[in-house]
Amino acid sequence: MPDEISVDCVIEDDRWEAAGLENLAAEAVAAALRHHDLGGEVVVMGCDDARIAALNADFRGKPRATNVLSWPSVEHLLHAPGAMPELPDEDELGDIAIAYETCLSEAEAQGKPVDDHIRHLLVHATLHLLGYDHQNDPDAERMEATERAILAGMDIPDPYQEKDR
Repeated sequence: MPDEISVDCVIEDDRWEAAGLENLAAEAVAAALRHHDLGGEVVVMGCDDARIAALNADFRGKPRATNVLSWPSVEHLLHAPGAMPELPDEDELGDIAIAYETCLSEAEAQGKPVDDHIRHLLVHATLHLLGYDHQNDPDAERMEATERAILAGMDIPDPYQEKDR
């Protein structure tokens, strides 16, 4: 049985309140942690594109908006490509920021329900907190397979499958 899961939401953009970010984050983070039989604390900040662009510039040197960013509380050890990362044993797992405009425009462009896309991005970011990455093909395949399994458990369709148009 995993330890307690705590998701603290910080709403910087009121549109996230109306979008139900607190419930979406609690569901997505919990699903990702339970998949790994883990508990822990995660902070999710709902912001706008301007704020995430500033964060992206500060932390990644990329001065543009992105959908989601994550900051693990612990430095993860390098692992062999495609191998399972060593999961943290810390209670405080890290922080996530998610951008309102980018999430909505991506969901619309991809023809996906907004709530499903938000939950997918939060699962993705939580996996980054756990040490997953997608810097090479084997790691990307492992991360995507894990995302698919978690999302399937939430009745969310495979986000990587192309829709027939």
